[in-house]
Amino acid sequence: MKIVQNQKDGSAEIRFSWKEVFVILRKRKLTFTAEGLRHFGNHLVKIVSEWNLWFNEDLKNKQTKGNEIKVDNK
Repeated sequence: MKIVQNQKDGSAEIRFSWKEVFVILRKRKLTFTAEGLRHFGNHLVKIVSEWNLWFNEDLKNKQTKGNEIKVDNK
């Protein structure tokens, strides 16, 4: 899995390899060992901090409320 951010507008894509897609389709879930979850969490925190560099000032200051998540289904 790769998370790729567009540096022009801050949007991003999560890209999966065919092997990863096959595992998700077959098992319908992702399973992490304790150590794997620890590493995944560390990488996620790093990625999130880097994302903020590319957001415009209005978006940087916008707060998320409740379960609000907007996804573009292109």
